[in-house]
Amino acid sequence: MSDTQATPTPQRRAKLELLVRHDGDDGFDVHQVGSATAFVQSRPQRVAVESWELAEMPSRMAGQPSYILKNTVTDRFLLLTEPEKFLWEQMDGHTSLQEIATAYVLRYGAFDFDIIPVLMRKLQRAQLLTLTPTSRLRQALARNRRRPLVKAIETGFTALERINISSRNVQRVFSAMYRFGGFLLFTPAGVTVCLALAVAGLVAGVRLWREGGDIVAGFGGHALRAVLMVKLLFFATVAAHQIVHGLALVHYRRRVREFGFTFLHGFVPTFYVDVTDIFMTSRRARVVTAVSGAMVHLVLGSAWFIVALFSPLGSFTQAFAAASGMLQWQAFIVALYPFCFIEMDGYHVLVDVLGTPTLKQEAMSWFGSLVRRAAPRQFGRQEALWAGYVVLSTISVAAFIAFNVMLIVHASS
Repeated sequence: MSDTQATPTPQRRAKLELLVRHDGDDGFDVHQVGSATAFVQSRPQRVAVESWELAEMPSRMAGQPSYILKNTVTDRFLLLTEPEKFLWEQMDGHTSLQEIATAYVLRYGAFDFDIIPVLMRKLQRAQLLTLTPTSRLRQALARNRRRPLVKAIETGFTALERINISSRNVQRVFSAMYRFGGFLLFTPAGVTVCLALAVAGLVAGVRLWREGGDIVAGFGGHALRAVLMVKLLFFATVAAHQIVHGLALVHYRRRVREFGFTFLHGFVPTFYVDVTDIFMTSRRARVVTAVSGAMVHLVLGSAWFIVALFSPLGSFTQAFAAASGMLQWQAFIVALYPFCFIEMDGYHVLVDVLGTPTLKQEAMSWFGSLVRRAAPRQFGRQEALWAGYVVLSTISVAAFIAFNVMLIVHASS
């Protein structure tokens, strides 16, 4: 018996062939779209109707709504555009990809040759939320990983990203916290107390500003210890911020899917809570959930300012409390202010109201094209929105840096 075997003929890569008509031309061109998944999933089929849920996110700017698709079996979420929703509705297990592409052209009058394979990959993975998003730093490291030092740094970040201490069985814990007092945060009385405390903190902060130099002197020779203590205490409040987000979900009768600790971007330690289930309810609920977490920093910052105001002038306690209050208030502003190139709570509220979930990405892509002089010359409503976001964010970041420089100068004088 021979040990040799016939080499199997490699399977040909499946392709989609589309007939494309050009404007002012009676003929057609054949456009082939290579697709690694077209051969095995030429007739894609969505899951059973009882296994998914669809919620609309109307847009006030672009005119086209977005949709949140939830897999109720795996609790996975997916963001769909109007064209992607149309394609999703065609995937019934009987319609071929080529027929779906034809239906798309008839519906929208044009075809994006990448939309079907990209959507299919999204549906296969069914991931709407990523807990360790790729940062620009990681992208830069990936481009230069051939260098030993860069490769070592990237390996270290990857190792940190794998550190994830979390639990998916936290709904009962959050429900218990809500029953035993957490519900008070979402009552008119609770909101009134928070606002009153904020006003009192603002008054205290103004009075402390006049004595900035004397307050900072209270650190004396313990500046390093003070900075570490302030940072550690602030880190604990990040957990409180996320817990309040979770309590908001319980308030609106949605489920907290996960709570834990990880390293964001591979090097920023942080707590997180999975609040994606809030997308299946009203816009008001989403806004309250976003704002409620940031209110933690406003309340705590105000409390620290009041403590500093009534502490002995020039004492370590006063300096520590004033620094903690300033850090908390800055965290509150950064969390709720949408124009700072950071996708924090305020940014999510903005894109929810506008109905443009990819505002930052689209604005930065448009601005990059404008710099490279590759952007179209037309300037409509959408371009005005992108330009406004980039300009306001740039001015805001510059103002934030200038304020902190002024704060240091004032404290040193």
